[in-house]
Amino acid sequence: MFRSLRQPGVLAITLAAAGILAITMGARQSLGLFVSPLNSATGLGIASISLALAVGQFTWGAIQPIAGAAADRWGPRAVLVAGILVLALGSAITPFMDSTFGLVVSLGLLSAIGSGAGSFSVLIGAAAQRLPAEARGAASGVINAGGSFGQFVFAPLLQKLIQLFGWMGALWSLAVMTLAALPLIGKVAQSDHAAARPAEEKGGLRRAVREAMGDRSYLLLHAGFFTCGFHIAFLVTHLPGEVDLCGLPPSVASWSLAIIGLANIFGSLYAGSWVARYRSRNVLALMYASRAVLVALYLMLPKTEWTFYLFAAGLGFTWLATVPPTAALVGKLFGIRYLGTLFGLTLLSHQIGGFLGAWLGGISITLTGDYSWMWYADIALAALAAVLNLPIREAPVVRVPQPA
Repeated sequence: MFRSLRQPGVLAITLAAAGILAITMGARQSLGLFVSPLNSATGLGIASISLALAVGQFTWGAIQPIAGAAADRWGPRAVLVAGILVLALGSAITPFMDSTFGLVVSLGLLSAIGSGAGSFSVLIGAAAQRLPAEARGAASGVINAGGSFGQFVFAPLLQKLIQLFGWMGALWSLAVMTLAALPLIGKVAQSDHAAARPAEEKGGLRRAVREAMGDRSYLLLHAGFFTCGFHIAFLVTHLPGEVDLCGLPPSVASWSLAIIGLANIFGSLYAGSWVARYRSRNVLALMYASRAVLVALYLMLPKTEWTFYLFAAGLGFTWLATVPPTAALVGKLFGIRYLGTLFGLTLLSHQIGGFLGAWLGGISITLTGDYSWMWYADIALAALAAVLNLPIREAPVVRVPQPA
């Protein structure tokens, strides 16, 4: 599965990018643990805090094409450094915010901009331009698995820090931990100069974006990824609340998020290998269909600790494993010269869905007292996404012999 990564320098770049994503995604995907403590401390209400996190979901997506375009134009080094510093700042100032507007600034803007600038579009785009073609699929899987490993580590760690030092101390600790990504940037950007990047194509970035937005397959890919964002943001933000509604302790939520991250490590690694063996559109359709089935099963089962853990393991296998086949499809459709930008635009669609998933979850619990309608919407959207991916234009996979 990983023979292509054994070439000199390939593994180092891949692991450095995975390490950065572990920190930025681990920090971002664990913010749902702070919803209840923030509500108790500020009295702002779940809906207001959900709005701030929903703004963060959209902002994280909106920054992706911008950060990707900046990295495509000038290289990833400055983009990644700025992102890590802004992410740390957002975490550090959140304890001083006691209004909805303040939380929107710290969590909805700063933290989201910082984590987005150090996320998929920049890291996968940088790796794709620095790695041989035969290594890109496996590398995207490993990089993606890094984000899942971060969630696996950060969720129980932050829950323990909240218990030991309170939610304020946990956020300040998170700000310090974020800075650990800075030493890894040099390896990802080690070939950071114009000669290392593909030559500028005729018409440049504007022409590439214009052609992509007129491509039916690209738009169908956006529609499916919208559903992925809705699903993930709803669960990351409101799974702790769902656990609480079921009368279970907070540790069940933190361990469920950790299990999602652990399961997605394996899912991401397999997804990276699958894109070299099967059509990415079929891989995506299968992933989305499996989510609809799993959510339906969850609704029918008794709500025990093991129900949540098994549900988390099943969902976790495809959690962010959609990223490698989605990035692969963008690369197949349009090449890698502007992959950071074009994949960044698909991530924007993902996070528009994420905004709605986080925000509507807060509205649902406020108006109805539970998340029933959100679960039903999740099933419907996942099934629709599975169908929409099937017509995407994609040539049959050509098997390339792997280096021994």
